Order: sequence, then structure tokens, then C-alpha cells
Amino acid sequence: MDISESSKGKEVGNAELEDSQPQPTSNSIVIEVGGDEFWPLSGKPYFEIILLKTHLHPLYQIGIPSKIHSLLPSRDIPTVISYKGMEWKMIYYGKGQYRKRFDSSWKTFVIDNNLKIGDACVFELTELSEEKLRFRAQILRGDIPSQFQDSENGESADTAIFIG
Repeated sequence: MDISESSKGKEVGNAELEDSQPQPTSNSIVIEVGGDEFWPLSGKPYFEIILLKTHLHPLYQIGIPSKIHSLLPSRDIPTVISYKGMEWKMIYYGKGQYRKRFDSSWKTFVIDNNLKIGDACVFELTELSEEKLRFRAQILRGDIPSQFQDSENGESADTAIFIG
């Protein structure tokens, strides 16, 4: 089964996903800001979510955006999210036509990473096999670091702040 990236139309096969590294390689550009790590996306499929109250508490639910549904299995499958050298295991529920989501183990990821309303998460699909899904996460804190506020204030298209 071929996988095509929804945002760029680039085809990515299973072998490419399975061979990828879950974290940036030593020759990758990695930027650290406020204890969080950032690196360029690799061209694999991804989705992003700006966190709302329902993603965090009391429900701790996160639905998968429809733009990536066609790439993911239509069944429940073990899933791993990796971030900063750590892994969180959960189940991806893919049986429903509209309500694809991660299970309640998502709550542990939220708490362990001190996520708040307004933070953004980017989940890059790095593995898709019969046994599991694997996503590499990046977290963009809602509180923009001061070194970016002066030059990237989001007031116009020339000084936009891009997520996703």
C-alpha cells in the first residue's frame, strides 16, 4: 500500500516510513528553544493540532484530523509517539469513519510534557506497519519565546508565524 502525503502530494512508501529514524539524526538541523527541540520535517505525512480544553482536561481526548485519515488503517493498532528521546505507547482507534483518535493514554503524554491550551503539536508519521504506527512529535508552546516576538509577531503576511 502506498502512502501519499496529504499536504504536498508526495508519495511515501511503507519501506521509507519503516526505515526512518524516530528522532533527528546527528546531521539533522536541530534547534533548541526553551528546552524543546525543533527540526525540519522530513517530507513524510504529518498532522498538527492546536490544543484545546477537550484535548487536555477533563476528557483528555484527541481526534486525528481528517486530512490524514486515508493514510491510516481502519482498525485499532498499537501506536508510539516519540518526543525528546522518550516514547509513549497508546492505541490508535481507527475503526470509526469519522472519530479516529488516540486512546486515553494520550493523557500521559499531555501530563509528561506539560501541555497547555494553545500549544501546538506536530505529529510526523515515521512508521506504518501491520504491527504499529509511530509518530515523531514536535511541541510548539503557545507562549512564543521572546527572541522571536520582535521579528515574527504575526501582525502581517510579512511577519507571519507559521504552524504546520
